[in-house]
Amino acid sequence: MNRLAGTTSPYLLQHADNPVDWWPWGPEAFEEAKRRDVPVLLSVGYSACHWCHVMAHESFEDDATAALVNEHFVAVKVDREERPDVDAVYMEAVQAATGQGGWPMTVFLTPDAAPFYFGTYFPPEPRHGMPSFPEVLEGVRDAWTGRREEVGEVADRIVKDLAGRSLAFGGDGVPGEEELAQALLGLTREYDATRGGFGGAPKFPPSMALEFLLRHHARTGSEGALQMATDTCEAMARGGIYDQLGGGFARYAVDRAWVVPHFEKMLYDNALLCRAYAHLWKATGSDLARRVALETADFLVRELRTPEGGFASALDADSDDGTGKHVEGAFYVWTPGQLAEVLGEEDAALAAARYGVTEDGTFEHGSSVLQLPQGAGPADAERIASIAARLLAAREERARPGRDDKVVAAWNGLAIAALAETGALFDRPDLVERATEAADLLVRVHMDEQARLTRTSKDGRAGTNAGVLEDYADVAEGFLALAAVTGEGAWLEFAGFLLDIVLDRFVAEGGALYDTAHDAEALIRRPQDPTDNAAPSGWTAAAGALLSYAAQTGSEAHRAAAEGALGVVKALGPRAPRFIGWGLAVAEALLDGPREIAVVGAPGDEAFQELRRAALLATAPGAVLAAGTPDSEEFPLLKDRPLVAGRPAAYVCRHFTCDAPVTDPAELRRTL
Repeated sequence: MNRLAGTTSPYLLQHADNPVDWWPWGPEAFEEAKRRDVPVLLSVGYSACHWCHVMAHESFEDDATAALVNEHFVAVKVDREERPDVDAVYMEAVQAATGQGGWPMTVFLTPDAAPFYFGTYFPPEPRHGMPSFPEVLEGVRDAWTGRREEVGEVADRIVKDLAGRSLAFGGDGVPGEEELAQALLGLTREYDATRGGFGGAPKFPPSMALEFLLRHHARTGSEGALQMATDTCEAMARGGIYDQLGGGFARYAVDRAWVVPHFEKMLYDNALLCRAYAHLWKATGSDLARRVALETADFLVRELRTPEGGFASALDADSDDGTGKHVEGAFYVWTPGQLAEVLGEEDAALAAARYGVTEDGTFEHGSSVLQLPQGAGPADAERIASIAARLLAAREERARPGRDDKVVAAWNGLAIAALAETGALFDRPDLVERATEAADLLVRVHMDEQARLTRTSKDGRAGTNAGVLEDYADVAEGFLALAAVTGEGAWLEFAGFLLDIVLDRFVAEGGALYDTAHDAEALIRRPQDPTDNAAPSGWTAAAGALLSYAAQTGSEAHRAAAEGALGVVKALGPRAPRFIGWGLAVAEALLDGPREIAVVGAPGDEAFQELRRAALLATAPGAVLAAGTPDSEEFPLLKDRPLVAGRPAAYVCRHFTCDAPVTDPAELRRTL
């Protein structure tokens, strides 16, 4: 019916049978709008977006609405996960014009791609002060045909405003003790001491702020920073936002207490949280942190791994409730009656008490999200384990949420880092293998001979969209973690290829970074955003990867670029710490050195492995590890690092200047 059937995006394919005559983003759509002299209707969303599905069902599947769209507009559908650059530019316009944003994003453009009217979800009839979508379409059509000059003036004004928003590096020099202390104070002011986390509802997992807090504690000994991280992680792990049966985190909680989630599960959230809980375990030895890190890693492998070895983007919030109706959360929630049906009355009563399932329900229609309230410890661990296994098995018989099988390079980079570190810390070589297989896929399918990245693939076939800054940065981060864990220098080399492209194609004068390469498709403005959202921004992710690579190789060019990028953290960290958490975490690493740990010896030597294990347990912010034989050519950090009296040794360095080597793992742990 439309032009989306030949695309690879699962989100676009969901709309391939709509009566709306959709076009994918591209010059052909805008040429058609010019030929017909009509505006462009740009609709941006993603496959796991609940309200995107709602608007699709209400409006885009409706023949009358589709006829109105087709007659008066050229309709363009964009997957924000495939084209984050397009999404970022027009979302910035929506937020500037309306003060808020979200998906689905609905924007009306001139045939020159200039925006002039904005919104997000529009209902099929007027509701709660919102106009209906048909009313919006009629109003835009009337403005285009009857007030064209006014529309042009609005579009010109918006484009000029966006063009003037390019950022300088944001500050003089790198953030220091004062800025990081102010950032900690800012987080403390916004901290929810009762429920954990920051701010009010909706409440998102603060993955990057957690990394900052853990690193700040490691560097300064701040007990307040550690307490905020620990309590937040425990509150999330006990809440409904965490899947108590199958592991893995939902995207956010709609309430302040982490009880009711928005049920979609995203790869980036779970990769970041898996790593954060593993790091919390390193800092505290918490059994809960260890369990959640491993369960989340197992969720990634079990639920999101693709046949090609990569990781899919997301699981939907909605699924069939058993009646043929798609309902949010249907796969995850329980009523007391459903518990009894699976477990019998006696075990159902125990399960209801343990998981907070009530007759009134914590969710909708008498159903409850499973939680693990304080005091719900296993009085009979074997019985509790049996109950959980039976519930999980019964849940597997339900209709599963849809899965977006698109492999996004950046998010796979985050997953590689998480699985590599978690596997190494908890003696799970299978997780390291899964990380390696995902990295192999990125090299084979997403990288060309010049190491340029393609952002997405599906079914082992690369998409057509060029990688953006976060792709290069996060994939480099994953490769660096894999190099440290496996001792295979090829991954360090691949990371270097990617980061050289960052230096060449994404860095501007003064240390600023752009989200797209200098030779990427020209949009109405070149997107540039240093703030962390649900995942690290490309800007702060690049700063972190550049700093780690410099610590591994001694490259002054990469360290200088990292320091230049961190100028924005000096400016924003004290004012908005929640929104630049990864930048603050990287700044903590910079202030600490970061530590460079070289462990030399024969890989099969038990003493070498004990030293390597002690190095992996380091909590020093951003510490990097190279482990191998002395003078290994694969890792510059190992050059001129000999054995000590014929024994394996560890060197702790900063800027390639090392302390005296140690041969005792306990002594190494004390220094890190």
